[in-house]
Amino acid sequence: MSSVLLVAAGVALLNVYALLLVLLRAPVYRTRLYTPMVLNIALSVAPAVVLLLAGLGLLLAIAAQSTLMLWSVFVVFGIAWVLFLPNSAYLITELNFSHRKQEEGVPLWYDIVLVLTLALSGVMNTLLNVLLVQTLYVALRYPNEARPLQRVDSWLMVIVVLALVTFGMYLGRYLRFNSWDITHPGSFLRKLTEHFRTPGKRREALGFCVVHTVLLAVMYVVVVAPAVDLL
Repeated sequence: MSSVLLVAAGVALLNVYALLLVLLRAPVYRTRLYTPMVLNIALSVAPAVVLLLAGLGLLLAIAAQSTLMLWSVFVVFGIAWVLFLPNSAYLITELNFSHRKQEEGVPLWYDIVLVLTLALSGVMNTLLNVLLVQTLYVALRYPNEARPLQRVDSWLMVIVVLALVTFGMYLGRYLRFNSWDITHPGSFLRKLTEHFRTPGKRREALGFCVVHTVLLAVMYVVVVAPAVDLL
């Protein structure tokens, strides 16, 4: 548990640093505040907030000894978490430097550090969220095992979640979907169908998802797993 808290503290620090770089850019170089980055940081942190609320809901359900309430918390917050989680990894796409304007006079080195920190904060937010859910999964399914995180099914769950995240990233970048667009299922499905009927789009989506899923999976194994002794 102490290792997980240490990882969480490091991820929080990375988020704070990314936010500071975004906020300081405007007054230091006398340019406009690029508000979409601030919004993206908030959305990147949102899945962790969903997990926190889910944890509180589970405690209330357990205290009330209500099976219905317990499953309601799992379903409602589980769906919300899956919908919001791509917003974290989506920060990888900020590496396109679309915010830069030559007339602003912001040094390239500053924006390189800014977008790199921003992207890393999004990646680490994603990995931390997946770690917390993997930990919850094995705690509920294998409560009496000494090293439940080594269970193969928990790792299959990690891969599935990361694949869903990258598909969500693709939808956000290329179809400009937001998490809340799912509340309009008719329009959502129509745009989705039209997009994938275009020649080459399915191959493009597959390539995007495979490449980004492998990246996140490797980062998970290299960065997160050793820190909390998952392997």
